[in-house]
Amino acid sequence: MEARTVPEPDRIIRLKTVLARTGLSRSTLYRKIAEGSFPRQVKISVHGAGWHESAVGRWVADPAGYRPDVE
Repeated sequence: MEARTVPEPDRIIRLKTVLARTGLSRSTLYRKIAEGSFPRQVKISVHGAGWHESAVGRWVADPAGYRPDVE
Protein backbone atom coordinates (compact mmCIF):
# COMPACT_ATOMS: atom_id res chain seq x y z
CA MET A 1 0.00 0.00 0.00
CA GLU A 2 1.38 3.40 -1.01
CA ALA A 3 1.49 6.22 1.48
CA ARG A 4 -0.17 9.36 0.20
CA THR A 5 1.76 12.55 0.59
CA VAL A 6 -0.15 15.67 1.41
CA PRO A 7 1.22 18.68 -0.45
CA GLU A 8 2.80 21.34 1.70
CA PRO A 9 0.55 24.40 2.10
CA ASP A 10 1.83 27.45 0.27
CA ARG A 11 3.56 29.66 2.83
CA ILE A 12 2.89 33.38 3.03
CA ILE A 13 6.04 35.49 3.14
CA ARG A 14 6.26 39.12 4.21
CA LEU A 15 7.72 42.18 2.49
CA LYS A 16 11.20 41.98 4.05
CA THR A 17 11.60 38.39 2.82
CA VAL A 18 10.28 39.21 -0.66
CA LEU A 19 12.73 42.11 -1.00
CA ALA A 20 15.63 39.91 0.14
CA ARG A 21 14.73 37.08 -2.28
CA THR A 22 14.13 39.30 -5.30
CA GLY A 23 16.76 41.99 -4.82
CA LEU A 24 14.16 44.61 -5.73
CA SER A 25 13.65 47.88 -3.91
CA ARG A 26 10.32 48.49 -2.24
CA SER A 27 9.29 51.12 -4.82
CA THR A 28 10.25 48.87 -7.76
CA LEU A 29 8.34 45.96 -6.23
CA TYR A 30 5.12 47.99 -5.91
CA ARG A 31 5.57 49.45 -9.42
CA LYS A 32 5.87 45.93 -10.84
CA ILE A 33 2.72 44.86 -8.97
CA ALA A 34 0.86 47.81 -10.51
CA GLU A 35 2.16 46.84 -13.98
CA GLY A 36 1.10 43.22 -13.46
CA SER A 37 4.65 41.91 -13.75
CA PHE A 38 4.95 40.75 -10.12
CA PRO A 39 2.55 38.69 -7.96
CA ARG A 40 -0.08 40.61 -6.00
CA GLN A 41 -0.17 40.56 -2.21
CA VAL A 42 -2.55 38.40 -0.22
CA LYS A 43 -4.38 40.08 2.66
CA ILE A 44 -3.60 38.18 5.87
CA SER A 45 -5.06 40.54 8.48
CA VAL A 46 -6.65 43.97 8.77
CA HIS A 47 -3.29 45.72 8.44
CA GLY A 48 -1.10 42.96 7.04
CA ALA A 49 -0.37 41.42 3.68
CA GLY A 50 2.10 38.95 2.27
CA TRP A 51 2.88 36.98 -0.85
CA HIS A 52 2.49 33.32 -1.75
CA GLU A 53 5.98 31.87 -1.58
CA SER A 54 5.36 29.79 -4.72
CA ALA A 55 4.36 32.87 -6.77
CA VAL A 56 7.50 34.75 -5.70
CA GLY A 57 9.54 31.64 -6.52
CA ARG A 58 8.05 31.52 -10.03
CA TRP A 59 8.94 35.19 -10.51
CA VAL A 60 12.52 34.65 -9.29
CA ALA A 61 12.91 31.69 -11.68
CA ASP A 62 11.78 33.74 -14.72
CA PRO A 63 11.24 37.47 -14.04
CA ALA A 64 10.83 38.43 -17.71
CA GLY A 65 8.39 35.60 -18.42
CA TYR A 66 6.27 35.89 -15.27
CA ARG A 67 2.52 35.92 -15.84
CA PRO A 68 0.01 35.99 -12.99
CA ASP A 69 -2.20 32.93 -12.48
CA VAL A 70 -5.68 33.32 -13.90
CA GLU A 71 -8.18 32.59 -11.16
